[in-house]
Amino acid sequence: MFTQQQIEEYYQALLNKDSQYEGTFYAAIKTTGIFCRPTCTARKPKFGNCEFFRTAQQSLLAGYRPCKRCQPLKAAQQQLGGDLVERLLEAVDANETRRWCDADVRALGLDPSTARRQFNKRFGMTFVAYARARRLGIAFHNIRKGGKVIDAQFDSGYESGSGFRDAFNKIMGAPPSTRQRAVLAAHWLDTPLGAMLALADETHLHLLEFTDRRGLETEILKMREKLGYTMVPGHTPVIKRVEQQLEEYFKGQRRDFELPLFVHGSAFQRSVMAVLQSIPCGETRSYAQQAQVLGNPKAVRAVARANGANQIAVVIPCHRVIGADGKLVGYAGGIARKKWLLEHERKITSG
Repeated sequence: MFTQQQIEEYYQALLNKDSQYEGTFYAAIKTTGIFCRPTCTARKPKFGNCEFFRTAQQSLLAGYRPCKRCQPLKAAQQQLGGDLVERLLEAVDANETRRWCDADVRALGLDPSTARRQFNKRFGMTFVAYARARRLGIAFHNIRKGGKVIDAQFDSGYESGSGFRDAFNKIMGAPPSTRQRAVLAAHWLDTPLGAMLALADETHLHLLEFTDRRGLETEILKMREKLGYTMVPGHTPVIKRVEQQLEEYFKGQRRDFELPLFVHGSAFQRSVMAVLQSIPCGETRSYAQQAQVLGNPKAVRAVARANGANQIAVVIPCHRVIGADGKLVGYAGGIARKKWLLEHERKITSG
């Protein structure tokens, strides 16, 4: 994750097409769904429409596709097996939904081991992993545009739901090989507002997000790599409780959740999450009111950023926070969902 200062610095570098920042970041444009190099000559987006990533892989897994103008995946190819990488990238561009394997690479007259080595050197992932990331990126991009999960699944080349989910599970890591490594079970939940992903161990819920949240894949990778977790498909007693209580909530039979939560983040972020949980169902608060409860009225922006980093949607009700003027603002699950949740909770509490 970048600090706010870095984000502002990188945005300025993007505006200036500053070549000194090549390789430092990739700029992803929310409105077009593409990601670019710092020196891209395309028309510059507004600050609020930008996301920044350290690697091309993170950009791909967040659902963005490479810019055709600045070609972020083709930079420095002459130094790093340019012809081979060029041919493979063009092959994927020509058939983005193909499920590539070593035999396909050989059919192009190329050596799979060389392809793996060159791709790892340039992009930090193998060619097959790159192709898979492109396919998943297409799927999640289509979902974010309002498409159905089943349509996104087929459009991205997955013939079965299990195959689509298995591919997503590959991002989360292989089954544990040692008892020392912490394990989180991953389970997809269907809700009236769309599919959600739950990650939990035997005792606590660690993550609950709508699967079309932008950056979810990167969020999971960070949890997996930085915190040392392995994620595997499955149920735990906690996930079963989550399923039951979500069903009751969406049916209007439950106002409050009674779940053991493991909140990741800094001490400040955890304090913000605690304040969110204190907002009663059917009511709303502003960021300024949250800051006042925390005893730091000037920390409005910090509170807003912490809200945006909430990893346990609905259960930790960041949707109950609105603008000081009463308008619905910033919700990672989308403003339409936020509106639905608030209206749903008003019905629950007024009935």
